[in-house]
Amino acid sequence: MDRNRIKLKISLIINIIIVILTVIASVIMFTGFRFMYGYEIVLESTKLGMLRFFTVDSNMFMGIVALLFAIDEINVLQEKRDDISINKYILKLMGTSGVGLTFLIVFTYLGQISEYGLSSLLMNSNLFFHLIIPIFSILNFIIFEKTDKMNYKYTFYGIIPTVAYAIYYLSNILYHMENGEVSVKYDWYWFVQNGIWTAVIVAPTILVLSYVISYVLWILNKNHKKKIP
Repeated sequence: MDRNRIKLKISLIINIIIVILTVIASVIMFTGFRFMYGYEIVLESTKLGMLRFFTVDSNMFMGIVALLFAIDEINVLQEKRDDISINKYILKLMGTSGVGLTFLIVFTYLGQISEYGLSSLLMNSNLFFHLIIPIFSILNFIIFEKTDKMNYKYTFYGIIPTVAYAIYYLSNILYHMENGEVSVKYDWYWFVQNGIWTAVIVAPTILVLSYVISYVLWILNKNHKKKIP
């Protein structure tokens, strides 16, 4: 069997797994179901309140993208189309960058400042959102979904989810600010608990980090057998 066809099938399987896990994790958080105990609930919310978290938004977006990508892959395998469209690869870069940022922030920042440590951020739905789905997504993108279709300019698409969320998060903080302070109820990632002025440091740092992730993913995704136009 052709090597590219094998990779396509593996990618399809992983994308289907990502879709299924996204649905399962979303239902778990939406309903408040718990199958792991030992810590207080950290960065979780039930019903539509869960959508305020970048973790949930980035993973749900990744799940949708994985579904769209899988549809293209099925069509290619059934010879209904020649290849996966460039638009799907762009969406994949955006989605993978989003969950990549989630993974990195959890393990380098939130896990360090959480009262209950990193383990508390890897429970119930967050076990999928913070760890399993990001890892599946990243490995799939850089190993089984290599392409020569994306040139350098597409790396900037990877920060779109972060920029959109940053606008929402900062607007929410400013709206609920009182006497220069914001309750952790509205600053749930504890970004400006040392003062609203820290936003001028935190926001650019997160955006730069988001772009670095997108760029690295693009580099690792490149198919070096063909020259990028």
